[in-house]
Amino acid sequence: MQIDIKLHKEDLPDQITFGEKIAIDCEMSGLNVERDRLCLVQISSGNNDAHIVQLNRENYKAPNLKKLLLNNKINKIFHYARTDLLFIKKYLNIELNNIDDTKLCSRIGRTFTDKHGLKDLIKEFIGIDVSKQLQTSDFGGDLTDKQLQYCARDVVYLHKIYEGLYKILVRDNRLDLYKKVINFLPIRVDLDLAHFREDIWSH
Repeated sequence: MQIDIKLHKEDLPDQITFGEKIAIDCEMSGLNVERDRLCLVQISSGNNDAHIVQLNRENYKAPNLKKLLLNNKINKIFHYARTDLLFIKKYLNIELNNIDDTKLCSRIGRTFTDKHGLKDLIKEFIGIDVSKQLQTSDFGGDLTDKQLQYCARDVVYLHKIYEGLYKILVRDNRLDLYKKVINFLPIRVDLDLAHFREDIWSH
């Protein structure tokens, strides 16, 4: 599948528009939110497109991107939203609503397996075996064509994956439970920011 990839420096362009549902992914310089920085935000409308915003890490001024992310009428699909929302809140200083998470969908709906990674979901729902080799590459500098392709693949399939997982949740009467878990997600992010990484419910 040919993906229409557009790289935007610092912010989305003024004239760009999206529909009522977008897929989002982020790339960071590491996974420690206090030490590592948010580098990229990738967005797909679901039409084989990927808009990759390379953020200004000196000021994180991206008004068009922030306006899009803050639009509560737009449904935002992530895979493992916990980490992305954590870095977005820390560095863009915004809190998102109207969120879905394919990893949580998979964990609640696909209890017949322990394979809930994005690579596994792409293989099951799209029928493509993708490489995650570049997952740990440096996204803080000039991006190679291979890195852009990797970033694009992380968002372009999320729409179809979510549709497939949603059907499973409805079929097995787990949609209500999933929605309750999603409602807790912002609190889980706040706990992460407060350095409560352990399971606070454990004995």
